Amino acid sequence: MRVALFLTCVNDTLYPDTGRAVVKLLTRLGCQVDFPMAQTCCGQAHYNTGYRHEAEPLARHFSDVFRDYDAIVTPSGSCGAMVRELYPRMGERARAEGRGDGLATALAPVVPKTYELTEFLVDVLKVTDVGAYYPHKVTYHPTCHGLRGLGLGDRPHRLLQAVKGLELVELPGAEECCGFGGTFALKNSDVSAAMGADKVRNAESTGAEVLCAADNSCLMHIGGTMGRLRTAMRPVHIAEILASTEEEPLA
Repeated sequence: MRVALFLTCVNDTLYPDTGRAVVKLLTRLGCQVDFPMAQTCCGQAHYNTGYRHEAEPLARHFSDVFRDYDAIVTPSGSCGAMVRELYPRMGERARAEGRGDGLATALAPVVPKTYELTEFLVDVLKVTDVGAYYPHKVTYHPTCHGLRGLGLGDRPHRLLQAVKGLELVELPGAEECCGFGGTFALKNSDVSAAMGADKVRNAESTGAEVLCAADNSCLMHIGGTMGRLRTAMRPVHIAEILASTEEEPLA
């Protein structure tokens, strides 16, 4: 299977190790993984802040770059949800505004074959035991886009439960937002900080060494809160846990 890694802006800029982990993991599972160098922002930041028309060229470019691959895999629930949920809405809105079917037609090829990492592993590759080894006590935070947008459900849990040496403990209030929300954290900083503190306190109550999630933007917010609260926990992307083996430990 010829797979394209859609790394996303946040990961490319701040968390390149997550991208390396995805490549290592998918290659181990038999995929041919490409990283299209022409990839750019998917347009989520523009769309979510009201710049719908400005997001359209980015969406068209995304389709031009990725349309010929068998699957497009991203370690980001929020950017995955942008393609799967909001690209179709963009096409429909353009049609409703009398601008024809061009945008919808251009975006259609990439929508059904864009997957967040954990759903690609479970639904497409049909695996839950990926041969990982991670001897730590871990709790999992389901980020909002993955939980509510993509409906990831228990896929991340099934993958983590199959990791050798890993002790998975439930996170109290798991389905509550961590408070990041992109520009929400800037426009409503006090509320965002309070939500982040609640999330970290709940995580600390589990006794886990690691809080993991499938989206580094939320982990960035949670990690910053952990630093301010001086907790001993650390945030780790699920890709880095799943890529870790006894021979080549990561994270």
